[in-house]
Amino acid sequence: MDEFIRIVRPKNKIRIDKYLYKAGIGISRSQIKKLILEGKVLLNGHSVKAHANLNKGDKIVVRYEKPTKFEIFSEAIPLDVAYEDSDVIVVNKSPGIVTHPAPGHPNGTLVNALLHHCKLSSQTARTRPGVLHRLDQDTSGVLVFAKSDTALVALARDVEKRKFKREYITFVWGKMGLSEGTIDAPIGRHTIERKQMAVTPLRSRNAVTHFKAIKQFKYITYLAVKLETGRTHQIRVHLAHLNHPVVGDSTYGGRTRPPKVPLVEFNKIMKIMTRQSLHAASLAFMHPIRKEEVCTTAPLPADMQELLDYLSK
Repeated sequence: MDEFIRIVRPKNKIRIDKYLYKAGIGISRSQIKKLILEGKVLLNGHSVKAHANLNKGDKIVVRYEKPTKFEIFSEAIPLDVAYEDSDVIVVNKSPGIVTHPAPGHPNGTLVNALLHHCKLSSQTARTRPGVLHRLDQDTSGVLVFAKSDTALVALARDVEKRKFKREYITFVWGKMGLSEGTIDAPIGRHTIERKQMAVTPLRSRNAVTHFKAIKQFKYITYLAVKLETGRTHQIRVHLAHLNHPVVGDSTYGGRTRPPKVPLVEFNKIMKIMTRQSLHAASLAFMHPIRKEEVCTTAPLPADMQELLDYLSK
């Protein structure tokens, strides 16, 4: 039986169910709501409802069992380490590797590789030690993990407050109407394709993405993208919503030939980009112990560099 105890100090009004999820209790939102309904979540010694708001000094106690369907083993998988000390490690994730174990991916993940390399904080779900944020399997780039419990708590708070500075590089179909701009559109689960996300007013959360064109090519725009929020598939969904899907993205239209692109040209590009052309190029965050900014970068992966070279001819 696990016990989760927090004395909360929210600066802004927040519901107890949302707080527990963001505080890293390590279970899903639906599991949190189930525990609340079962009376296993106590606020100042009393059971509560999911929508109860928290106040400064409130004490939360949760007694529960974390679901574990499999053990996590360390694996000797090569790592590209961008930064490391005793508290944090930043790695450049290769495309094709999953961030942490999950159903369907019990091993061969970045976490499996990290556990072979170093110790990670255990103050999260057992399948996600040290995990603070994720990248999709076919997205490459920089990710930070917490090695110490102190680092995990501090960095998780910064993630919640949106203090991480992240910039992504991507290629999208078509020429953007603006050289730079902001996409402010709520994202929620697709009403029909349940594994996909969509811009929708239904059961959605606010999502804000900033973009700037680095270079316009004949059929493709090379973009720099910054996130103000961090919703699932946010960049891919927002750009597809503007009818500029990420090149190579099979989920959101990036592998469908735009009408103005010749078939021969399209096939050449698809041969180069066998996955979505999305790369987390830089990450900056405040070091949880030294209180100095850590800035890390990752060069374009080989496939995206090949596409850039091809388009630049």
